[in-house]
Amino acid sequence: MTIRNWVKFFWHTLMVGGMTSAVVGFIVRWNEFSPLFSNMEIKEIFSVLMWLIGIGFTFSVISQMGYFAYLTIHQFGVKMFRSLSLWNAIQFVLIAVVLFDLVYFRFQAFADKGESIVPYLSLAAVLLIVGVIVAYLKAKQTNKQMFISALFFMVVVTVLEWLPVLQVNEKSWLYLMILTLLPCNAYQLLMLPKYTDMVGNETKNKSSVEQNKGKK
Repeated sequence: MTIRNWVKFFWHTLMVGGMTSAVVGFIVRWNEFSPLFSNMEIKEIFSVLMWLIGIGFTFSVISQMGYFAYLTIHQFGVKMFRSLSLWNAIQFVLIAVVLFDLVYFRFQAFADKGESIVPYLSLAAVLLIVGVIVAYLKAKQTNKQMFISALFFMVVVTVLEWLPVLQVNEKSWLYLMILTLLPCNAYQLLMLPKYTDMVGNETKNKSSVEQNKGKK
């Protein structure tokens, strides 16, 4: 990928994070922000909007760091195990371990006495369902062998990116961060081929122009 296309990719992902955070932030913290709308405090609403977009930009950068780390790890894993099937099996085990930890250890650490485990299971289930949908789209876009790797990114890497907020366990931040990370991660996973294809198209166009000049 050229620097120009990488910059486009970076800014577009940044916008996905900023816009998603702006919408989700008002929804998950509506009880806190609704008086601003009731009283039509435009300046305060605008300030909160800018703050949420800034938070979204931060989450987007974290997402992008996670994605490029994942690309490196994926290549390393394939080369190390010399078999995509074996590497996929290892990734599948890691997905199961991370999902178990996400439920069990959070429940042990934060659940009050008598509290149901269902909310903890639900959060992991949502992450898995979104991951499966995005992985299916990625496999359809490329090939079936990419399904597990895409699911690994959407589950394991997303949880690692989410970790700072998971350790605090403040609900509004939990939902704000995960609901911003998931669109950013999905966008990167599904849209990167478009940006790499742009490089090939640009190269072809340059070659065509040079050939036409040569003919003249």
